[in-house]
Amino acid sequence: MQNSGLKHPGKRLPTWKRLLFPLLLPALLACTLIPTQVPVIPTAPATATATLLPTAPPPISELGSSKAPLILALPPSGALTSQVQTAGKTLVGLLEKATNYHIVSVLPPSESDLVQGFANGNAHIGVLSPFAYLLASEQGSVEAVFAREHVKEIFYGAQFVARANTGFTSYFDPIVQANSAEAPVALSQFQDKKPCWTDNLSPSGYIVPLGYLKQAQIATRPPAFLAGHVAVVRAVYVGGICDFGATYIDARSYPGLEDQYPDLLKQVNVIWRIPPIIPYESLVFFHGMSEDMRRNLTRAFVDVASTPEGQSVMQTLYGFEGMQVVQDAQYDAFRKAVKASGVDLTALVK
Repeated sequence: MQNSGLKHPGKRLPTWKRLLFPLLLPALLACTLIPTQVPVIPTAPATATATLLPTAPPPISELGSSKAPLILALPPSGALTSQVQTAGKTLVGLLEKATNYHIVSVLPPSESDLVQGFANGNAHIGVLSPFAYLLASEQGSVEAVFAREHVKEIFYGAQFVARANTGFTSYFDPIVQANSAEAPVALSQFQDKKPCWTDNLSPSGYIVPLGYLKQAQIATRPPAFLAGHVAVVRAVYVGGICDFGATYIDARSYPGLEDQYPDLLKQVNVIWRIPPIIPYESLVFFHGMSEDMRRNLTRAFVDVASTPEGQSVMQTLYGFEGMQVVQDAQYDAFRKAVKASGVDLTALVK
């Protein structure tokens, strides 16, 4: 399970080299930035949804004008559904009404293309996954403005687990819900042991735990990738596959697991917990925006999210059940762990 934290509170998962989104706008078809032979898919008056962005960004001073509308990225996809098209039209209308800016929506074919669009100044507003945000922010093209909430939280943690009878000492106190030792002490017992990871794109089931091990200079044996947090819990419980594993908090309580293994919570111990440093998705603005524009758009999103219609649109498009204002510095611990893992960010953004 790729874990950006979409379903479970503990698991839920930033200058580009090419530009792939053509922006098709009836009012702009005469402009040399847009090939007129590509069909237009209108989403609102003076607004269009397309699969590509223009090949040359407009001057920053003209952003938000009818000649250089702000570009809102819809969720990356290979196909535009009627539901997304309708929601995109609605969100554009709400933002235009609140700001008086001209805004168009585009449909990036992939998240890597969206990151590229921000790097080239041809995307201005959008939502990025945790790794995509790190990549785009590293390139200096975006800044996080809002973070997606899940159960009122915008960051989540992870945990190292091992079977109770294998001799590992638990440094997590379930009564006070706190670690009793620092990571280097608690994790040193995993030296030369074999881990079970979920998959190679999971923040809480692989990348961040690996980063913590490497920060503590702990070398493990070659891992087993089991394609899911529940699979890791099962493997640790059954034994024979790996010595320890990592999951979101608390994958041991996944529905049905205790029915299958009634003594699971006793037999699978939490050895140490990584604090809540992993973000959910982030709503970002293009770094080149003026401060006035940033403030106006921030206020507009707050107003939109305060209405039932706006909440519905944000949920439909981006899965936002709520959001909080966020600062880039809040991502530093996550950024540090991902960097320590040694995994190439570009390989994590699809």
